[in-house]
Formats: sequence, C-alpha cells, structure tokens
Amino acid sequence: MSASGSVSQWIHLLRAGDPAGAQPLWELYFRRLVELARARLTGANRRVRDEEDVALSAFDSFCRGATNGRFPQLADRDNLWRVLVVITARKAGHLVRDQRRLKRGGTAEPLSLGAEADELLSREPTPEFAAEAAEECGQLFARLGDADLERVALWKMEGYSNDEIADRLGCAPRSVERKLRLIREIWDERGPP
Repeated sequence: MSASGSVSQWIHLLRAGDPAGAQPLWELYFRRLVELARARLTGANRRVRDEEDVALSAFDSFCRGATNGRFPQLADRDNLWRVLVVITARKAGHLVRDQRRLKRGGTAEPLSLGAEADELLSREPTPEFAAEAAEECGQLFARLGDADLERVALWKMEGYSNDEIADRLGCAPRSVERKLRLIREIWDERGPP
C-alpha cells in the first residue's frame, strides 16, 4: 500500500469512529503542526501555552471533527493537510490574539499580513508560508468585526453544514445563508484590511 493509500485509510478509520486511525496520522503530522504553530506564534509569550500545545489542541479538534463528520471533503493527504493548517493557524491566532488583549497586558497591535489567503490551500506549504497565509486569514476574520460572523466563517471552514451552524447559533438556516453572503461581501471588498 502506498503512503497516500495509508493516509487515506487512516482518515477512513478516523471518520468511521475508529481511534486506530489517529495515532499514525499524529506521528506523520504532529512535527509539521508544531513547526507551523511555532512560526505563527513568533513573538508570543510561550510561558503558559506553546507551539506543542497549539498543535495538540488542533489535532484533537481535527480528530473530534473527523469522527463527527465535520469534514465532508476529507479524503486524502492533500485535504487533510489543508484542514490541519486551517485549524492550527486559527488556534495559534486565537492564542496570539488573547495575549495581545489590553486587559491581559498586551499591546493590542494588529497582526501583520503576508501571503494571499487562497494560497493557504496550496499543496504542502512550508511552515513559513502557512504562517503567512494564517496571518492573512486572521486579518480576513478581523475584517468581519462581529463575533457571530467570525464563528459562522470558522465553522464553515471546519466543514459544518448551514443547518449545523444554525443549530449552534440558535437561528434559522436562512439566517446563516444571509451571514455567509455578508461574509463574502466583506471579504470581496478591495483595499487594505
């Protein structure tokens, strides 16, 4: 069996609720997730949580999501890496954001941007490139300026259906569709974030 077939098989096991698929995926991807988180956490205080904590949390979120059917497009190593990059970048971004809050003694400085957000989905990005793309993704989320819109966008990226998002928000699926339309309009606007 090829390496790609093995990854696909482990994903299939995990999606079927068999935890035996998690361990080989962990061994294959954990170091790369740590590198991605380390690049994303540059300048962050790592006394309480560090890049390994972020990678562990991201992998745990991925496993729970895969077991619960949240990633319908997840089929192979390319899809898997994209999902892991997004989850890890978001977890690291939340950690940095939380540390920068003024009430926690932070500076409230905006995060700097680098790469285009759509490059986040390219095949096997380097950790540095993935960190830059995660910064861009963070800026896009900051543009939304509304916690509900941020949650809807994140849950959609994580593979939740509109009905599942509506249940989580306690609203109608039509409201979720309107929020998604608004998110697209905000993100399509030209100019600096």
